[in-house]
Amino acid sequence: MAASPLHPPSPLARVRLEDVVPHDGAAAPAYAHAVGALDASLALRGAAVLELPAADAAVVRCALESTRAFFRGRPAAYLYRAGRTLEDGELSPACMADAFRCLGKAARAALSAMARHLRLRTDVFNHLLDDAPLPVNEVSSSELLVAYSHEQIQSGQTLMGCLRSSMPVVDRGFVTLVASDHPGIEVCDPNGHWYLADGGSGPSDLLLLTGRALSHVTAGLRPISQYRATNENRASLTFRLMPHANAILDCSPILAAGHCIRQIYQPVPASQFMDDSCAEVHVVSSHLEKPLESQGNFVSDPSLRSVLSDPLSGAFLEDAMVLQCGHSFGGLMLKKAIEMARCTICNREVDSTSLFPNFALRAVATVVKMEDDRRLFHNAALRKRRKDVTEHVDVPRRTGSSSRDDVEHVLDAESPAAVKGVQYPFAVGERVLIMGNKRTPEKFVGKEAVITLQCLNGWYLVKALDSGESMRLQYRSLRKTLDPQTQAMVSLRG
Repeated sequence: MAASPLHPPSPLARVRLEDVVPHDGAAAPAYAHAVGALDASLALRGAAVLELPAADAAVVRCALESTRAFFRGRPAAYLYRAGRTLEDGELSPACMADAFRCLGKAARAALSAMARHLRLRTDVFNHLLDDAPLPVNEVSSSELLVAYSHEQIQSGQTLMGCLRSSMPVVDRGFVTLVASDHPGIEVCDPNGHWYLADGGSGPSDLLLLTGRALSHVTAGLRPISQYRATNENRASLTFRLMPHANAILDCSPILAAGHCIRQIYQPVPASQFMDDSCAEVHVVSSHLEKPLESQGNFVSDPSLRSVLSDPLSGAFLEDAMVLQCGHSFGGLMLKKAIEMARCTICNREVDSTSLFPNFALRAVATVVKMEDDRRLFHNAALRKRRKDVTEHVDVPRRTGSSSRDDVEHVLDAESPAAVKGVQYPFAVGERVLIMGNKRTPEKFVGKEAVITLQCLNGWYLVKALDSGESMRLQYRSLRKTLDPQTQAMVSLRG
C-alpha cells in the first residue's frame, strides 16, 4: 500500500521476516543487521515492522478479505484459538488456521531475534510457549483476534464496543503482531508521544509490539508497547503470542547472561501473572476521560523506589550519571556499565569520558529517600507501640487473670486498624491466615500459610501448608494466626 498525504510513511524500521528466522550455521550479515535494526526500533519507537515473504503475505491477505466478507461490514470481532472445537452452529472466518500458523511462526522468529540481541540463546523462551505443533486435544494459549472496525477485545473477554477507538491498549503476552488492510494504529514512544505506526504499510506488513510477559522475563530490558486504534473502517488480524498456563515467568536467563535484575521481577506463575494483568485493565478505562497528553504514561513501574535506586546495592541514585544513550545509572550499576563499556539496558557502547551528572534524577532520588526514611521511622514507631500494647495485655494473661476485655485488647492489637500504614507486618517464616480479596483464588481463602519471602510494596510470597502451593499476596489479604491459648479464649466468648 503506497503512502498517502493522510497516512505518512511509518518511522519504524522495516525488517524482512526471512532475515530474522533462526538458521543453522554461522550468523549471516543480513541476520545480524536485521536483529540490530529490530531491537533499535523497539527501543526508540516501541514497535517495528516485519515484511512477510510472498507466500505468507498471500495467506494474510486472504484472511483479511475473508474477515470483511464474514462480518459483512458490521463492526464485530472473533477470537480464534488453535485446537478449539467449534460449538454447534458456530461459524468461523475462512483461512484462520493458516493465518494463525503464519503469524505464530513470525511471532516466534521475532521473539528469538530479541533474545539473540540480549546475548541469550534464540530458543531461551521456547519452554514458556505452547509446544509446536500442538499436541492432540490441546487448545493454544496464543490467540488470533479477527476484527472489523476499531473495536478491541481483551484476552478472554467480550467485545468492548463501548470504549473509544483511541483507548490505549497494553497486551499481556510476549509479542503482538497486527495486520490490517488500512492504516490506523498509533503507538506511544518512550517519550510519551503518539505517532502513526502503520502508515504506508499494507497487508503483507506486520506491526510488531511487545507485551507485559516479555518485559517481565527480560527484567524490563524490553519495554512494554502501548498502542491504540484510530481508524474505524478497517479489517485487522491481531496475533498475541502468550505463555502457556503452567509456565513460570522468571529472569534466570537474563541473570545468567550478565544483566542486572531489579527486585520487582520475581518468579511468578503465568496464570497468576495473566490474572494480575487482567485486574489492571481498569487502569486503562480510568484514563479515558483524561487529556491525551496524560494518557501516555499510565503504565507505571510498580515501585518508585526501585526506579530511583541502584539494582545492585539498593542505594538511591544520589550520584546518577547520564550515558551517551540517554540512560542513567549510579552506584555499583554505573561501575559495571563502565567496566563493560556497554549500557546494560540498550547494550550500546559507553565512553567513560562522555558521562555527565543527572542533577534532576539526583534531586528526585534525594527527596524520595527523605520521604522513605520518614515513613520507615513512622512504621517503626507504630510497631513499637503495638509491641508495648501486646506486652501490657500479656501480663494478666500469664498470671491467669485473663478476662474477656483482655482478649478483646489482643484482638484489637492484631486487627488491620492497629497496623494502619504498616506495609510489612509479617516476618519470613511466620504463619498467617489467608483472608483473601477480590483477586485471591477461592481455593486459597481460609487456608493457613507460611511467609517465605518479603517482596516490595507490602507483597509477600506465601506457601500454603496443606497443598504446598506458593502464591504472591498483599499484606491486606493476610492475618496472623492466633496462638492456641488465645484461640481457646476466643472460643469461650460465644
